[in-house]
Amino acid sequence: MKISSGDFRVHEGVAVDLNRWPTITTPVYKSKDQYHVMLAEHIGQLSALQSVLYADNRYAVLFIFQAMDAAGKDGVIKHVMSGINPQGCQVFSFKHPSAEELQHDFLWRTTRSLPERGRIGIFNRSYYEEVLILRVHPEILRGEGLSDEAGAGESIWQGRYRSINDLESHLHRNDTRIVKFFLHLSKEEQRKRFLARIDDPDKNWKFSTADVEERKFWPQYMAAYGHCLSATSTRYAPWYVVPADDKENARIIVSQIILDTLAKLNLRYPAASTDRRDELSEIRAQLDGEQAR
Repeated sequence: MKISSGDFRVHEGVAVDLNRWPTITTPVYKSKDQYHVMLAEHIGQLSALQSVLYADNRYAVLFIFQAMDAAGKDGVIKHVMSGINPQGCQVFSFKHPSAEELQHDFLWRTTRSLPERGRIGIFNRSYYEEVLILRVHPEILRGEGLSDEAGAGESIWQGRYRSINDLESHLHRNDTRIVKFFLHLSKEEQRKRFLARIDDPDKNWKFSTADVEERKFWPQYMAAYGHCLSATSTRYAPWYVVPADDKENARIIVSQIILDTLAKLNLRYPAASTDRRDELSEIRAQLDGEQAR
């Protein structure tokens, strides 16, 4: 089965009802062995493209991952990006904001971690938490010390969507390419993964009672994600809704979208100037001369 990135893309201006988006789809692999072969091929291609991205040094690339708990963000990042040179990739996970971060606007802490030209940046959660978890739990806003002018009710979310779109538009104009993934997990599959974490002593550390508490707000989270995806999926910074009930399938889909994104940049190794080629010829002659002596 050939993967078409467009099948998972949220097109600009489309209202998203996540109840209508699948959490599972026909697998792109026919067996576990084929899955491993496909993933290895994607990792090899990604490694080669990342090397050219680094040498080309014209673009920065930012991949953002958002999902409900146990949807597999860590696994996708670990498996898909396993072939990347650590010098050319930066991964940041954003938890609860610190006291210092709360003294700044909601985009400040993540903006400091944006990738440099020639590098891939990965946000495991991001500034989007500020229009997701806070929309489900608006009482958290009281701890951000916002003024009345910052907005209230629905207006604050519209203002934040605008700020996010303005930031991503600015970054695109300045050669940072942004692609955003929502790993779409079903509530039933989350229940199964939570039980697996409880039953496996080696995975107990991944589970907390807070995860179960958040399950009670599942409809509110789906609504918040729907509003967010609808308002912030743009031509220059699209969202992709990836069915995540099948972890392996999600990894193949994500890796293909990443490959498609990098391929569109028409990356190339810098061509040596005439002066540079002459310089290299002289150095080569010196090195050949050492061998002759």
